Amino acid sequence: MALLRMRAPQGANATEIEKKIKRGNALRQGSAWRGFLGSRWFLVLLLVVVLMSGGAMWIYLSLDSEVTETLVSRGELVSPHPRIYSVPCSEDYNNHKRYPGCTPQKCGRAVTDSIVTREEAETLKRLAERGLALAGSEGGASILDLHSGALSMGKQFVNIYRYFGEQIGEVFTEEDFQLYKDVRVRIQAVIAETFGLDPALMYLTKPTFFSRINSTIAQTQHDEYWHPHIDKVTYGSFDYTSLLYLSDYGSDFSGGRFIFMDPNGNRTVEPRAGRVSFFSSGTENLHRVEKVSWGTRFAITVSFTCDPAHAIADPAMP
Repeated sequence: MALLRMRAPQGANATEIEKKIKRGNALRQGSAWRGFLGSRWFLVLLLVVVLMSGGAMWIYLSLDSEVTETLVSRGELVSPHPRIYSVPCSEDYNNHKRYPGCTPQKCGRAVTDSIVTREEAETLKRLAERGLALAGSEGGASILDLHSGALSMGKQFVNIYRYFGEQIGEVFTEEDFQLYKDVRVRIQAVIAETFGLDPALMYLTKPTFFSRINSTIAQTQHDEYWHPHIDKVTYGSFDYTSLLYLSDYGSDFSGGRFIFMDPNGNRTVEPRAGRVSFFSSGTENLHRVEKVSWGTRFAITVSFTCDPAHAIADPAMP
């Protein structure tokens, strides 16, 4: 997830991470590069470089490609147990107060298809569609936060509860909010079990929100969802991040894959309705979202903290 400007990453992998982030930010220069890449002069230059380097250039391009390994594909069903990938914890957590029983002692990323049904994902997607139909951004990503009431409207945000008042009762139901809470509880439980935590010491935190992403051109920096980032750096309260996908890669949209940017290559998760991907929020899980090329991608970002001072409540009908 990425909606705010980042601070500089810290820790032993800072140099490598900064390089990755710079490469990600360089995507903004894409249109200029495409013109250059399309020229015959570049083809001649590329041939010369390859010949002189003995193929080293091709190795570099392979390491820097958008996707080098698929951790979980759209067609796989990860059930009943999560598929877990362990990675060493970064030093990020040393810069914050530690909470025994919650602060990451082991880090990694995991995927499961067994805790949210496709029918429940479809119900939540319809909830998001109804809410976002009231407004939405002018391009890129649109956000609906049921906790704070934040809703993308053009180039700004409005409070959906204040702005639409009594109309909200025609958009959302008590059953919608109950399902939202039930799913949050299940996600919290599987994160706690996977990382060996006490779920009672984990707290929902902000921002936790629905996102709708399509191929329209982002008009503001807030809507540029594709830049590399680290959740613990962007949002200091984050300790564990999860995403619940509400639509299918390859049939509802193309692009939009979740990419972990590791020092030795990129690794991706392909969205599937009902799939939950979760990970420790530090520098060990630098990531970005691939640009959506067609269709519409719906997801919910559900975030957890170990600091009770940053806890938020489940949303409720006004």
